[in-house]
Amino acid sequence: MKISPKAMFVIYFIMGILFTYMAIQSTGESVWNFSTIILAIIATLDFGVGFRMLVIHFRLKKKD
Repeated sequence: MKISPKAMFVIYFIMGILFTYMAIQSTGESVWNFSTIILAIIATLDFGVGFRMLVIHFRLKKKD
């Protein structure tokens, strides 16, 4: 069973929100902690992949 790009968008977007939340919670006295930066980078990648899946969904929808 294939997972649709729209479902993948939702999954990656939720993961991006969760990693953003964890990055916000991991800030201590400074934002420039290693763990905060890594979590923010992962969240950015998740949002990027999510939006790419949304674009693929609309391209496939337009094609049909």
